[in-house]
Amino acid sequence: MNTIALAIHGGCGVLPLDGMTETEWAEARTDLGRALAAGWTVLTRGGRSVDAVEAAVAAMEDSPHFNAGHGAALNENGIHELDASIMDGETLAAGAISAARTIRNPVRAAHALMDDGRAVFLTGEAADAFARNAGLAVEPQSYFTTPRRVAALAAMKAHAAAGTESTENEKHGTVGAVALDSAGHLAAATSTGGYNNKPAGRVGDSPVIGAGTYARDGVCAVSGTGKGEFFIRHVVGHEIASRIAYLGEDIGTACEHVVMEDLAGSRHTTGLIGAGVVALGPHGEIAAVYNTPGMFRGWVTPEGAAFVATHEQVFPVADFPRT
Repeated sequence: MNTIALAIHGGCGVLPLDGMTETEWAEARTDLGRALAAGWTVLTRGGRSVDAVEAAVAAMEDSPHFNAGHGAALNENGIHELDASIMDGETLAAGAISAARTIRNPVRAAHALMDDGRAVFLTGEAADAFARNAGLAVEPQSYFTTPRRVAALAAMKAHAAAGTESTENEKHGTVGAVALDSAGHLAAATSTGGYNNKPAGRVGDSPVIGAGTYARDGVCAVSGTGKGEFFIRHVVGHEIASRIAYLGEDIGTACEHVVMEDLAGSRHTTGLIGAGVVALGPHGEIAAVYNTPGMFRGWVTPEGAAFVATHEQVFPVADFPRT
């Protein structure tokens, strides 16, 4: 089999180690492992990278531990508005949806829209209607709500009233995946509920092709997590690709520069911008870079070794499917 590789993230807004019980941390790592297994199974069966990233992201959308799908953030009105995108590095085809309220797995809607071919980006009611007409699963708003997100919304509103700073975990989170298939094609996908207490109708970088999601064969595939407004301004995914294509940087160097210098050097009223990315190069090179205390992440090397992590400690994934 030719080289295949996979990397995922579950957001860089990670709690301090004492912010969850060890059981909760273990559950989150298990769900990262399930996402890796879902994507890796597609790749080892000769499937396409775009199908692998969809499978991995959908698995994280189904988990309550990440800010996408079930467990997504709530906006200022206590409503879930969901964003997602996917990109095929072979053709540069892409699909994106934003401000959806009923789509169980927004990444599946983004992929269906890409395959439909009539539009790259649908938003709001149109995105929900497209998903229904495509036969995708839809859910009531209550499906997406978890006690943790309700508490985070209350905390964000309290911070706003008191003029105090919120934690990265209270602010936002995202999930994403990048993959290289056996035909040498790259793909990326990203999904999010945005940040807690966001303005109604706000759209971040996750569905913006070139910002939170980007893939180009022979160069890289990138999925980002962090303050979306700054990812849009820096066009992060495309910027990383440009540094590789035009400056000749390796994928690790390009990601380090954008995350640790471009984004970490951006300031707004509440301080430095928390950011992270996972990225893959055309030969299976993996980068997972973040400037926050931690990032939910996982990866499978071209040799088939799988790992997950939240903070500095890295955990091998046992009983991982190799074929």
